[in-house]
Amino acid sequence: MTLTILYFAWLRERIGTGEERVGIPAGVTTLDELITWLSARSDAHAAALADRTRLRAAIDGHYAPLGTAITGAREVSLFPPVTGG
Repeated sequence: MTLTILYFAWLRERIGTGEERVGIPAGVTTLDELITWLSARSDAHAAALADRTRLRAAIDGHYAPLGTAITGAREVSLFPPVTGG
């Protein structure tokens, strides 16, 4: 499966890109597994994605908990918690 991964805010800054298109291994089926797999791509990915309590995600534009299946997804967005003010 091929996914477009979008990174926002400080995740984009730390990873060094706002978007990447990646081929996901068959055994990666949830957002949590995807984050684990992405973390192994580089030291920058590992550092940015290390603290999952500071991550939020969306699948094809819809907010989703990290345990959500990514089967059939086209796009995953990763971003920090949203704050207002």
